[in-house]
Order: sequence, then C-alpha cells, then structure tokens
Amino acid sequence: MQSWKLREIATPGGSRSPVVLRSDPGARAVLIVLHPGQALGDHQVKEGALVTVIDGSVRVESGGQTVEGDAGCFFSFEADERRSISSENGARLLLVFSPWPGEGHYRGEKGP
Repeated sequence: MQSWKLREIATPGGSRSPVVLRSDPGARAVLIVLHPGQALGDHQVKEGALVTVIDGSVRVESGGQTVEGDAGCFFSFEADERRSISSENGARLLLVFSPWPGEGHYRGEKGP
C-alpha cells in the first residue's frame, strides 16, 4: 500500500512544479497547486482525466460550460476533451490520467 497526505506535499513552483505521485500503465496521479491567478489554460490531453479539488476553488470551462468548484468537487473529462482550469484565490488539485500514457500521447506515435 502507498499513501499520501495531499495537503502536506510541497509544490513550491505552483503549476510549474507538479508532483507525480504514482505512474504506471493503468494511470498517472499528479498533484498540482495553482497559486492565486494561475491557470491550466485551454488544453487537452490524450488520456481521460479525473480532477479533484483538494483545497481552494477553481473555475472549469469545457464544452461551452463553466462550473465553479471548491474543495471536494470532482470533475471528469474524456480523452481529447478541451478544458481550462483557473483559480482566482488558489487551489490544490489531484489529477488522475488514465490510461497512462494514452494512445497518441507521444508525438509521432502511430495508432493500431
């Protein structure tokens, strides 16, 4: 068994210093902190993504929808779904990507 105290892990660079907690072919778990005013701008990834707000609050935009979420909120995104996540006052997030890496994650990777 492995365990982590997500509120106690240092991330001194905010979104510039994500902490990979675990990574295997099934999934990758990453802890990231958004300092006040920081954002994960409009983006998409090749994996499905689950995002949990551990502390703080966020604004999530995806598919024409905007949702405000605070500690305890949980978001789910399909692979290649575009989204942005921003925080006016700061937030601590747990992101889980699955499978890891998703098909096409690495440039030049060919599909089946």
